[in-house]
Amino acid sequence: MNKKGPLYALFLSLVLLLPGCSSLTVLNPKGPAARTLSDTIILSILVMLGVLAVVYILYIWVLVKYRAKKSNEGYVPPHEEGNVWLEATWIAIPILIVAFLSVVTVKTTSAVENVAADYKDQKPLVIYASSSNWKWHFSYPEEGIETVNYVNIPVHRAVEFRLYSFGTITSFWVPQLGGQKYAMSDMITTLHLSADTVGSFIGKNANFSGKGFAHMEFEALSMTDKDYQDWIKEVKETASPLTEDEFKGLLAMEHVGRKTYTSTHLSFSPPPGDHGDHMSNDGKDTDIDNGNTDHQEHKDIHPSPEPSSETEFDGEPHPEVDQPLPSSPVEEHTHHSD
Repeated sequence: MNKKGPLYALFLSLVLLLPGCSSLTVLNPKGPAARTLSDTIILSILVMLGVLAVVYILYIWVLVKYRAKKSNEGYVPPHEEGNVWLEATWIAIPILIVAFLSVVTVKTTSAVENVAADYKDQKPLVIYASSSNWKWHFSYPEEGIETVNYVNIPVHRAVEFRLYSFGTITSFWVPQLGGQKYAMSDMITTLHLSADTVGSFIGKNANFSGKGFAHMEFEALSMTDKDYQDWIKEVKETASPLTEDEFKGLLAMEHVGRKTYTSTHLSFSPPPGDHGDHMSNDGKDTDIDNGNTDHQEHKDIHPSPEPSSETEFDGEPHPEVDQPLPSSPVEEHTHHSD
């Protein structure tokens, strides 16, 4: 029976099926930060493929050259102590590869943590992106508007997302514009993104945060500056203001569609930390050590989930111990006998 038949069939199936897979959005960048990350990923893959190619070529060469055959029956290779230069080469090559990838990774990390070089002369557009179970709130303090589950940004403009959460830890990620960063309840994290192409991009929560995690997606729409200004004008003319009661209702709901408001929740529920440039009363109503007090009150709407089942210790009362517990089998026997 030919045992290679199933292997050939499996290989042919993979060749036919893989082209039908959707393209990786991470490798289809639409912004400088995403392009830097994509280039680093591709470079790392090429280096690893180079290593694999050398290993497999040497492996096949050794199998073919030193295979058993009639012409070398009874052959006993001579004893060798080793080659210092060869061994030094095997050690040096992995060190050089790791050092090269480390330098590239550090430079990439530094680049994406800051405003892209093409937009360093711009003042970034600040957008507060906060998460709650299971939705995203986008506050535009400069424009005085807020959106839910979608965010519009001007193309060719530096955007500074300030991330935090009203519930569990989430991860803000727009794969085609940049890498992910965590949003937490008691601190602000900053993510610099920008788009150099007009278009619609999918954003998501990249950190598992409960049963509604799979539906926690939003649209990031990059538009021309004119279209962006027209959108801002339209929102201010047609949308209603965001009240504190309305905001509490949004936080309490698990799922909600797109919403737009002509004011933000930053005025009555400022983010944690010191952000006096966009806060009321110059940021004096904040407690930097544990987030501001209003944020603490609102985040309690989504407290940390309780354990779904009791442990084996939950039903056991705490014993009142009148004497020292035994520390060895001998002491335990003596203790029970008394």
